[in-house]
Amino acid sequence: MDALTFGRLRHFHRLDRWLLLLSIASSAAYMATRAAQPFPGSVVLKALGMAPLAVLVWRVLSKADRAGDARILATALALSCLGDVVLHLDGRRYFAHALGAFLLAHLAYILLFTRSWPRPLRPSAGQVILAALVLLYGLVVCAWLWTGLGRLLVPALAYACAITAMTVSTILAGFSRPFVWIGALLFLISDSLIAAGRFRMWMPLAALLIWPTYYLGQYGIAIGFLREKAAADRSPAFSG
Repeated sequence: MDALTFGRLRHFHRLDRWLLLLSIASSAAYMATRAAQPFPGSVVLKALGMAPLAVLVWRVLSKADRAGDARILATALALSCLGDVVLHLDGRRYFAHALGAFLLAHLAYILLFTRSWPRPLRPSAGQVILAALVLLYGLVVCAWLWTGLGRLLVPALAYACAITAMTVSTILAGFSRPFVWIGALLFLISDSLIAAGRFRMWMPLAALLIWPTYYLGQYGIAIGFLREKAAADRSPAFSG
């Protein structure tokens, strides 16, 4: 448990540990059975990647008297779970609906991370450079996808702005460890691969990378954020 929670949250309550393990096991099972999908129950495996994390962060942060953070982070993960399910059921037909769910998730993440910004905001040179590189990456990807977006041009660009802003917001938060912003970068990479396959060209390797980068990204964001708050609070709610 120590390694799974980046060395800070090893004293989860028993139910919290089971929720974390359920999320990891379901995600691994979903990835391992990718070649056989869709099959009865595959959508459940996918949903159980994010759903237990949403419950976990709500429980842990609520017990640590961080009800606001608990609601926002759990909502972001729940919306992500909804987007996962919609994409799995019919990603072509309901792509815009899934995009909307993930867009709302990113807006929730932005709210969460800007609450953690130091005030006044004085980013270091390293933070500015990293944020600039993320913005440049977002612009390059949007320019590359532009001609293939068609009727989804406006929602796709709005989504690209949201996920890029979300990633930048984690960098500017100045967390003591890089887990959260690395998670955000992985999330950004995963969505870039999805967009490339949907609007430009499908790359066989992308199919193998989308889910691992997505799950590890969300995991890094969720558990990394809990770790930051545990370090800040030294709260008994984080101990068993």
